[in-house]
Parts: sequence; C-alpha cells; structure tokens
Amino acid sequence: MLNSEYLDLFEGYLKNEKKVSENTFCSYMRDIRQFSDYIDAHGGSSLAQLGEEELGAYVEHLRELGKSVSTVSRCIATLKNFYSYLTLKRYIEKNPAMKLVPEKSKQKLPQILSSREVDLLLEQPECVDYKGFRDKAMLELLYATGIRVTELIDLNIDDLNLSAGVIRCHSRDKERFIPLYPKAVKALSDYLELVRPQMISLPDEKALFVNVGGERMSRQGFWKLIKHYQKKAKIEKEITPHTLRHSFAAHLLENGADIHAIQEMLGHSDISSTQVYSQLIKKQLKEVYNKAHPRA
Repeated sequence: MLNSEYLDLFEGYLKNEKKVSENTFCSYMRDIRQFSDYIDAHGGSSLAQLGEEELGAYVEHLRELGKSVSTVSRCIATLKNFYSYLTLKRYIEKNPAMKLVPEKSKQKLPQILSSREVDLLLEQPECVDYKGFRDKAMLELLYATGIRVTELIDLNIDDLNLSAGVIRCHSRDKERFIPLYPKAVKALSDYLELVRPQMISLPDEKALFVNVGGERMSRQGFWKLIKHYQKKAKIEKEITPHTLRHSFAAHLLENGADIHAIQEMLGHSDISSTQVYSQLIKKQLKEVYNKAHPRA
C-alpha cells in the first residue's frame, strides 16, 4: 500500500471514528504529512515498515531543527496515534512509536487581562454601524461565557435563549448551557434586532455571527477583529482570541466561583485543565504580597 493511502485511511479514521475536533484533526494531519514527506526524502520506505529507530531519528531531526518542546511533543502524540491506528487495523503487528518519550516542559501559565483591561477592550467597539454592534456582541459574549473561539463562530441563532439569559454551546458530541450577564444579553439583543437581519446574505442563514459578506464569521476574521481592538485600546499585553477565555476563568475563580462550575462552563473533561487557573491566582497573590508587604 502507498504511503498516501495510509494517510487517507488515517484521515478517515480521525474524522469518522475518533471524531476529533477540527483543530486536532488539522494538527494531526499536518504532522503526519510532514513525517511522510521526511520519509519520502530519506529513502521512501513504507510507513508500515518503519521501526523504533527510524521514528526516533525523525524526532531527533525535529529537535535539531529547533522545534519547540510543545511542537515535538505534539508530533510524538501524532505518531503514536497514527501507529496505534495501523495496529488496530492490523496493518502492522506492533506500534513502533510506543517508546517515544516527549520532553517534559514547564507548564506556562496563561496570559490574562485585568478587570480594567477587559473593560477597556469591551468599550472599544462603537455601536454606530453594523460592524460595531456585531463586534460588541461578540466580545461581550466571549467574556461572558469563556467559550472557545471555534465554539463562538460555530454558534447558530437557535443556540441563544436571551429570555432565559443562556447560550447552548456544542463541543464535539457534548453540549453545555452557560449563563450570560445582562450587558451581554443587551449587546446580543441589539445585534439580533438591529443588525443581523441586515447583514445576512440569505434569509435562512443559521450562523449567529456573520462577516460583511453575510456568511459565517471565520477564525481568521475574529483574530483580526480582536487584534484591531487591542491596538485601539492601547493594551500592551499580547491578546489572542483565547485571552478572554483565560480571563473569564481566572476572574471567576478570583471572585469565589466553584472550580467545578468553572470546569463545566469551560467544557473541560479533566479538572486538571481548570486547576491551572488556581496556580495563576496563587502566583498573582504572591506577586502582590511581595510588592505590597512592608517586610517582603
């Protein structure tokens, strides 16, 4: 079987059997294609005939190229998944990637905005045109709920229940309901009543947020939007679409919210993913103590 055929089979497996998220799918396929290209350039062996030595050499090649610890670790995870698939389907007898060990990297705490910086960012969209109303609603919704940007742009009109003050968010095969604070409800109501009907290109458009062409907003479009408002607000911290999600979680925890409730709203399957915000709060408290205590 050709290497390209193994890749096609793996692609179908990720989509149809494992049903991984779009981001995970893209990462796995990018990694495995780069690996296949490397093998083609170094002898062109069949992917199904490679052993531990060849895979180890590839990982070392990535490190020699100066790839980050997180990138190499992700590539190792990809190789393990790919060869687990080949083993599962009996294309090979033994997974040659099982002994690959990623380097341990120090966990990097997420960047968050202060409450004042969040207020400053959310004040930037001016509700004087369609784009201003839409952008205001998007930013308020993102900070109100802490949802991922992919989840934000995937929202449909029927995922909103403004009378109840909640949204329904889909993540893979799961769904969760997240409350909205009054300012977010107001921003969304204004957008839905005054703007969205004028922006959509088709009457039956399901997307909640649309671009200037009347079609569903893209991740790239939202990235440009948030960078624009960061610059406008003159916030020096580097803001990504994920920054408001991190800030949402940290601010809730800082104000006494239960960590399990935050886990539920964020859609984390593992509490350890949510506990990183506890570490962040402890780090900030220590910094405040060291700066403010007269004997510190």
